[in-house]
Amino acid sequence: MFDNLTERLTHSFKNIRGQGRLSEKNIRESLREVKKSLIEADVAYPVVKEIIEKIRQQALGQEVMASLTPGQAFIKIVSHILTQIMGESPSELNLSTQPPAVILIAGLQGSGKTTTVAKLAYWLKEQKSKSVLITSTDIYRPAAILQLENLAQSIDVLFHPSNALQTPQHIAESAIQFARIKGIDVVIIDTAGRLHIDRTMMEEISSLHKATRPIETLFVLDSMMGQEAAKTAKTFDEAIPLTGVVLTKMDGDTRGGAALSVKFTVGKPIKFIGAGEKVTALEPFYPDRIASRILGMGDVLSLVEEVQRHVDQKSVQKLNKKLQKGKKFDLEDFLSQLQQMDKMGGMTQLLDKLPGGNTAALLSSAKSTLNEKVTIQMKAILYSMTKKERHFPDLIQGSRKRRIATGSGTQIQDVNRLLKQFNQMQKMMKRFSKQGNMNKLLQGLQNQHHH
Repeated sequence: MFDNLTERLTHSFKNIRGQGRLSEKNIRESLREVKKSLIEADVAYPVVKEIIEKIRQQALGQEVMASLTPGQAFIKIVSHILTQIMGESPSELNLSTQPPAVILIAGLQGSGKTTTVAKLAYWLKEQKSKSVLITSTDIYRPAAILQLENLAQSIDVLFHPSNALQTPQHIAESAIQFARIKGIDVVIIDTAGRLHIDRTMMEEISSLHKATRPIETLFVLDSMMGQEAAKTAKTFDEAIPLTGVVLTKMDGDTRGGAALSVKFTVGKPIKFIGAGEKVTALEPFYPDRIASRILGMGDVLSLVEEVQRHVDQKSVQKLNKKLQKGKKFDLEDFLSQLQQMDKMGGMTQLLDKLPGGNTAALLSSAKSTLNEKVTIQMKAILYSMTKKERHFPDLIQGSRKRRIATGSGTQIQDVNRLLKQFNQMQKMMKRFSKQGNMNKLLQGLQNQHHH
């Protein structure tokens, strides 16, 4: 969506590994990358300016935790600010009123308004077990009324018929009246869309709003419209107080800038996003998930948090020093790595959170060797060795292997397998320590997708 902003940011941070804090100088290039990406994603320029300023202020002088690289620390700040701008938490639909709760749906023609009405009705029925009635006040386009009727049938919700001879107000009022008698929970009213905003349309929707007193007035916005989208929403908000926005066509090729611009410009929460034609293709909007999609991050953020929580910094630094002195990674270190992994909920869980890319191949081989059962067995084998054997793995030959296998209740081939894996690990460690980048195996795994 943002052509993988993370990749670009990480790239711009390559040069400043290992610095203890973020400074004006070392974030300059990264800020430029963020700015470029936001503009390309069609975020409105005033929004871009504000975002950049916020990021700059938060990043300056930020201490970088020992377990993070400056790049990760910066990405975390960017993600936090994007989330803030789009709204901290998902914004729920408000239905707490004397039923029927009326939802008025507004938007320009071609924004996916009518389909959204059906998707929303389906969502309320399936996810919230509500009874729903839908109706259309679009008396200018009989085809639109018909379309909604067909959709209502396909998802099995009630449809209140209307025709070109009635006024929008009359249609809406009789639908609400009918719902009241029948004890229906929610009435969704589809309104007429025009290709562009005009005064009659605004007057009509404004009087409709007064007559129906909706608890939610949602504006349906085609996210492909980018900055234009935010402007139309603003105009509508001045005519009828909007309670939220539904962003449609959020699939694949959207640049996602709309999500940032709308919330920022209109100041209204995005309540749902629609992607695709199916009636099921509507989901509540989670700002944090979109932020990480903008950053193209897999779930790196939760990984970063996990690392902060569990990694025992001291043992990491010890291993670091040792490797930098040119000493070898030994079985003792291997054991302590396994213990660390355990604290983090096991290796496989961790690997799942890393984004794909060139690491994928390496990781899938690591993954097959590191499932939980094997880890328990590995530890048993390591515990059966003497400290000396752990420090000098080359000692482990013939009779020692037999003793270790018996002691750990395993077979000799299990011991051999562990030693083979250890050798691979040792090579990997050597490679990372050469790059001066061996903060720890974890960082190694994490940083591989930066290289």
